[in-house]
Amino acid sequence: MKAVVIRRYGPAEVLHYEDVEQPKIEPTQLLVKVRASSVNPVDWKIRQGMLSLITGSKFPKILGFDVAGEVVAVGSGVTRFKPGDAIYGSTSLPGGGYAEFAAVPENLVALKPTNLSYEEAATVPLAALTALQALRDQGNIQAGQTVLINGAAGGVGIFAVQIAKALGAVVTGVSSTKNLDLVKSLGADYLIDYTQQDFTEGAAQYDIVFDVVGKRSLSTSKRVLKPTGIYITTLPTPEIFVQGILTAFIPGQKAKFILERPNTQDLVYLKDLIEAGKIRAVIDRTYPLQELAAAHTYSETERAVGKIAIAVTSPNQ
Repeated sequence: MKAVVIRRYGPAEVLHYEDVEQPKIEPTQLLVKVRASSVNPVDWKIRQGMLSLITGSKFPKILGFDVAGEVVAVGSGVTRFKPGDAIYGSTSLPGGGYAEFAAVPENLVALKPTNLSYEEAATVPLAALTALQALRDQGNIQAGQTVLINGAAGGVGIFAVQIAKALGAVVTGVSSTKNLDLVKSLGADYLIDYTQQDFTEGAAQYDIVFDVVGKRSLSTSKRVLKPTGIYITTLPTPEIFVQGILTAFIPGQKAKFILERPNTQDLVYLKDLIEAGKIRAVIDRTYPLQELAAAHTYSETERAVGKIAIAVTSPNQ
């Protein structure tokens, strides 16, 4: 099969499109013919070696956490899926989605939303699960609460705005001037153009500040958080670790970070919201698998609006 592999950590040039062996599945895995994947910042951070303490030094590696495709075989212990099922979901560390076939744990996937293409579905899992688990689990979001999303036009931000609205919150989206219309179309009640205004200097206060881009901290957001407000970030810095520990035991404002945990139950929850028309995918660009290096390079600019999709195989393959 064709796949994109790395044989060392480094720049985008270490991504090579080549022939590799098709993966063998374990009893609790599915063999999936991958129709599409996507690019998340964690993919190129792994490629650069930023997470080498976790991902190790064994090569070659196939990256890519998001997959959408068709089940072609199931392990002996699989009970929820059968060959022919259209699925979407996540691979396990360090990935495997940048290939024509992937071995995927049964408990990390769900049936694909019927109203999304494979490319659209592949942009959902990691980013939308991050948004859902940040707001629902870390933020304990409640209907009627006020939520600010910093980075509302990015890969996680687009889903955070929509999920917060679906859960009944009043949402303020922070983005650049050119993306304000998009953020509004996703359901944001209020908009802040960060090129014109620093949200931490505004008069409004929020129950939750979700800093998708990891550019702020509890310290800089204190003034715009309500007395019992929660600051959530996607970037687990040493400062956030310390603030998280300290605020966990002190009444008042809290600092938390989100580490996404892929699972079937939450993917089914997202599928229901998508099929109900409450969440949609936003794709900035779609690249073929053989142009993955260009896709990574674009993602590293951190200027993508929504998600970057990877077209892996077509239906006639």
